[in-house]
Amino acid sequence: MHHLADGPYLADGLRLPANGLDYTILAIYFAVVLGIGFAARASVRTSLDFFLSGRSLPAWVTGLAFVAANLGATEILGMAATGAQYGVAVVHWYWIGAIPAMVFLGLVMMPFYYGSKVRSVPEFLLQRFDRPAHLLSSVLFAFAAILIAGVNLYALSIVVEALLGWPQWVSIVVAGFFVLAYITIGGLSSAIYNEVLQFFVILAALIPLTVLGLKRVGGWDGLTGSLEQSHGSDFLSAWGGTGIGDANPLGANWLTIVLGLGFVLSFGYWTTNFAEVQRALSAKNLSAAKRTPLIAAFPKIFIVFVVMIPGLVAAVLVPRIGTAGSGLTYNDAIPLLMRELLPNGVLGIAVTGLLAAFMAGMAANVSSFNTVFTADIWAKYVVRGRDDTYYLRFGRIVTAAGVLASIGTAFLAAGFSNIMGYLQTLFSFFNVPMFVVFIIGMFWKRASVKSGFWGLVAGTVAAMVNYFVIYKQGVIAIPTDQGANFVSAIVGFVAGAVVMVAVTLFTAPKPEAQLAGLVYGTRSPGTEEAPSEGDDAWYRRPALLGWGAVLLAAACYLPYSF
Repeated sequence: MHHLADGPYLADGLRLPANGLDYTILAIYFAVVLGIGFAARASVRTSLDFFLSGRSLPAWVTGLAFVAANLGATEILGMAATGAQYGVAVVHWYWIGAIPAMVFLGLVMMPFYYGSKVRSVPEFLLQRFDRPAHLLSSVLFAFAAILIAGVNLYALSIVVEALLGWPQWVSIVVAGFFVLAYITIGGLSSAIYNEVLQFFVILAALIPLTVLGLKRVGGWDGLTGSLEQSHGSDFLSAWGGTGIGDANPLGANWLTIVLGLGFVLSFGYWTTNFAEVQRALSAKNLSAAKRTPLIAAFPKIFIVFVVMIPGLVAAVLVPRIGTAGSGLTYNDAIPLLMRELLPNGVLGIAVTGLLAAFMAGMAANVSSFNTVFTADIWAKYVVRGRDDTYYLRFGRIVTAAGVLASIGTAFLAAGFSNIMGYLQTLFSFFNVPMFVVFIIGMFWKRASVKSGFWGLVAGTVAAMVNYFVIYKQGVIAIPTDQGANFVSAIVGFVAGAVVMVAVTLFTAPKPEAQLAGLVYGTRSPGTEEAPSEGDDAWYRRPALLGWGAVLLAAACYLPYSF
């Protein structure tokens, strides 16, 4: 067993030993990114181009961008941190916490989104409910996007600090300005084409780390052997110890995993998170929009291995990670391994991949923030009826404001030892209530106009009360933050649903004629389009892609379940 030398790692100089070669690779990458931004600028003439790429992109591009937008900082540092902290249970976030919801988005939700021609998720609520529901969801959404962009920026600063030794606040500010440059120049197209490039760069960074990490601990057998000794066998099993009332590293039982993560949190994230949905909305036709999340599901099934294995390796090589007094948080798992295992050149690619990932995550959130703020708040409630050039210019100004605000929220994220835990907390507050209102409005015609607003309020308040009062004040003992997030999500969902039903019983429904294309089982005139040439090929059928992904994810569980 090789233990890394003990000592306060990241705090005092986890400096990565980068040399000229690494910096050259980094410089080339940044030149390419800015080049893509300038190239995309030529196609930005209207606000639809800036915010939704003029709806012109092919499915494989939007599919890879869909995965890359999600493969941000939080995913790489956060999921490796989760692997180091909770073990193999990290697979739940992929196989039950992503794939079913991505398939549902592609097969059931995309026809509504794409067919109703909305530009954002809150805009759908405006058409289905009323202005108060729309305004509240837009404000909550804009607020959450800035908090999440801040998490990405904080993670970005960890790497810049490790690479260049700059103080954290300098790293945060410099990184923020770089992202600002490339979104403001080219809008969403530059973000999307950069995401496709980033997808490959990120894999080029993570695959060597996984292979070298396994080699260092004596392969898969060596890894599982030493983890079983130090952490027990449940650490290496997806479902071990998740009986109701049993103790396990995650602090959650099978019921809260399936309901809290598999249903509420994951469906809430994948179907209403505009940073993701926006990628599919920019596809060139309905068939491509449906296939976007389905194509993305296949790489998503396997990406778990290149983030989970480095986390498990870190748990073996740095046994003190995440313990009090070590100066190491779980978020440090990936930078620690990079320093220990990667030779120069490969290190340059890895650092580039990480920076790329954080910028992808931050850009996705900032570009969804500028769309919602411009189209849903400013143009509908503040300055109405101006020409398109005004809103395009305003969108660019808001982008700058969004980046400045995320620089502020980056300092909040610095207070959490596992950024994934912090993020899931935000999702349970903001995405879950939106998902309840959405799903009930979409499948129940009778849901009244006023019920949308009150459902949002109730769900958000209930999730926050559960987390800050019931869990933090110890009213009910929940073993971990992560377990508490699953419970908050379920509480928020149930509260929102109950209030919507109650309000509906006492208030008026929307006239049936106004619900066409917005409620399941109704069609809006003109949304049925014949498939484009080549889209009727058997391997492009959405149902085949979708069920294939679900079965493959289920099969992946087998080796980790018994």
